[in-house]
Amino acid sequence: MQERVVVCFTFLLGLIGLPAAAAEEVQEYLLDNGMQVLVKPDHRAPVVVSQVWYKVGSSYEHNGLTGISHVLEHMMFKGTEQREPGEFSRIVAANGGSENAFTGRDYTTYYQQLSKDRLAIAFELEADRMRNLTLPEEEFRKELAVVQEERRLRTEDQPQSLTYEQFNAVAYRASPYRNPVIGWMSDLEALRVDDLQAWYRTWYAPNNATLVVVGDVEPEQVLALAKKYFGALQGEPASEPKPQAEPEQLGEARIKVQAPARQPYLIMGYKTPVLQQGQEDWEPYALEMLAAVLDGGSSARFSRNLIRGSHVAASASAGYSAYTRLPGMLTVSGIPSPGHSVAELEEAILQQLEAVKTDLVDEEELARVRTQVVTGRIYEQDSIYYQAMQIGMLESIGLDWRYLDAHVEQLKRVTSEQVRSVARKYLVPENRTVAELVPLPLGDGAAMAQAQGEVSHVR
Repeated sequence: MQERVVVCFTFLLGLIGLPAAAAEEVQEYLLDNGMQVLVKPDHRAPVVVSQVWYKVGSSYEHNGLTGISHVLEHMMFKGTEQREPGEFSRIVAANGGSENAFTGRDYTTYYQQLSKDRLAIAFELEADRMRNLTLPEEEFRKELAVVQEERRLRTEDQPQSLTYEQFNAVAYRASPYRNPVIGWMSDLEALRVDDLQAWYRTWYAPNNATLVVVGDVEPEQVLALAKKYFGALQGEPASEPKPQAEPEQLGEARIKVQAPARQPYLIMGYKTPVLQQGQEDWEPYALEMLAAVLDGGSSARFSRNLIRGSHVAASASAGYSAYTRLPGMLTVSGIPSPGHSVAELEEAILQQLEAVKTDLVDEEELARVRTQVVTGRIYEQDSIYYQAMQIGMLESIGLDWRYLDAHVEQLKRVTSEQVRSVARKYLVPENRTVAELVPLPLGDGAAMAQAQGEVSHVR
């Protein structure tokens, strides 16, 4: 079995060195107004993905304005000086394309996927709403109500989401990651069109945007289109968010969230560094491998030992991302199986964490985990959407897109000693925050709200 794993891993790593004909390099340009343009040709199908990334998200917001980035994302579909509300989406659909947007902690992104000969349409529409949004009061009021309902459905009526929101608010003391992307309800209620207008003028400028295009295109032609549609737009004075550095945690923090729910839920988080912010360059890669050792598929330790082995957990997971603008956390979470308590689940999880701190992961297990992680990275390259996502995300958090190539190479170099080292350094009680969902009885209304929240989707 071990030989098969190693052979498979060697084959997959060989795919990373594909010739340029199969995977062309990213071409990088900078317009005179400061807008960055990144183009990656992929000629496997006559389609193209166009994404505009703005370096603004919930981590840029300050007290009293939480949720404003997400509300503005909704309003970007509500008309410009030249186009009526909803016209943007109708034009994209009429040209056989799809489009949407999303807001995160560190960025807000708008994207279209179209036939390659329709790329100019995407550029024209995005350039228009980059500087010419009208923000009508009536549309703002309607869309704000949509966002408030979205918050009720996805957070307030979803006990696990509510617990996660409370967990972040306790775990982070100064970092803006303590605020939810969708915002606190009191801030949404106090939001005004004037607030939105000021936020839009400050952040939605070409010198704060990255245009990413991946698909069946020629870079020079994309550059010519970008100059035509975006080149004349005026930038804004550069704005930088305040650091809001998270202080060192000096002891375990615990919170209990009481809410109507069917079952209890547990989240534990440990503060960790991210790329360019670790004391050692290799630490974020070792943390990614550590999370995969714990929860990297059905053969990983949580599934093998907690779900199928001791049956103490109905579910258990671990997660870590090195791709954030500010330091984050390695989190572990789970739901106890019927007949087991949250306390039993927590103790079982802590035993698993203690094992990776005490004993080295053997080479066969590490090779299997590494193969799975690298395979996922390789398969993402099959999608032009995810190729663009990776490029845009890195650039928007202040990292060079070339980290994509370095990431796989760094994962290959992670050793068992490094996995144990980061576990010992960061998975310590004084660096831990714990949140427990304590279920309250479900009324008919709460049960219906939870069921609706599981299937509802609001832009």
